[in-house]
Amino acid sequence: MSAPGASMGPQTQHYTIPNFKFDNGDTLPEVKLAYQIINPQNKKVAVVNTCFKGRLNTTLTHSQGAFKDHKIILIALLGNGESTSPSNTQNFPKTLEYMDCVRAEYKLLKEELQIESVDAMLGFSMGGQITYHWITMQVLPGYPDFVRKAVIVCSSAQTSRHNFQFLEGPRAALENAKDEESGKYAFGKAYSAWLTSAEWFDEELYRDMGAQSLAAWDKNVMDGYNDWSGKDLLAMLGMWQRGDIARCVPEAKGDLGKALQTIQAQVLLMPCKTDQYFRPYVNEREKEKLSNAIVAVVPSIWGHIVGGDADKDATRWMDDKIQTFLRN
Repeated sequence: MSAPGASMGPQTQHYTIPNFKFDNGDTLPEVKLAYQIINPQNKKVAVVNTCFKGRLNTTLTHSQGAFKDHKIILIALLGNGESTSPSNTQNFPKTLEYMDCVRAEYKLLKEELQIESVDAMLGFSMGGQITYHWITMQVLPGYPDFVRKAVIVCSSAQTSRHNFQFLEGPRAALENAKDEESGKYAFGKAYSAWLTSAEWFDEELYRDMGAQSLAAWDKNVMDGYNDWSGKDLLAMLGMWQRGDIARCVPEAKGDLGKALQTIQAQVLLMPCKTDQYFRPYVNEREKEKLSNAIVAVVPSIWGHIVGGDADKDATRWMDDKIQTFLRN
């Protein structure tokens, strides 16, 4: 039986946008978004975004669970190697922003797929951050109240200073290596202790993932970067570090609280209690500024990767919370 997030092997499609202007002012003659449509027969629409080091075929979509009655548009973030990225595009901009991804996705949904509104948008980690940017940019001219409900998993409206600093370690490992191959190896090594939690390591749960030792766990994480481009990793890491919805609301003048207050969509925030860089207290603080938000803390020691279906019990727990949120 497939897991709640397992897809049924939909075909990957590509939408081309000509003369796309990025937030930093750079323009590419064309930008392509890779996407899949799951459960195309359904009327209600859900949009799911990929995460950091996320690909379309590895993304938890809840297509057999909370979103089983939705047509799911699964979209690859710019920079992930499937959509337009440094690895497949000459003269890719030096900086990539969530706002660029939102503008491209809006064109895909509105102009190509003729979608008038999105019943729910879901994202994990960086997918959660673009979802936050999506529902914030709806206050801008030309962006109607397009997304009604947002499910944001293990993420935040603004990348914290601690989160930023953690990412400097993998960045330095990649940028200062003698070549890209050893750089990606070092990147994964620097990342491996952050993915879960201290409790997870204490209970040696890496054994549940087929690693019989810490060295084997390290190798599994590092091997996960074999088919990634170092340039793509750095482009996405930079976008993550600069994540801040206050940049989307000029009137907020950098004030995150004021930017949060502009959001009209209903929001379900689902941090994991042991996530080491998207901490639950941050979502609780955000809730105080949001007009219509719920915080449901995932009770798991699997840390950040709980949002990617690593803990099956937690996935079922989240699926139940999402279903309740969609019904209300």
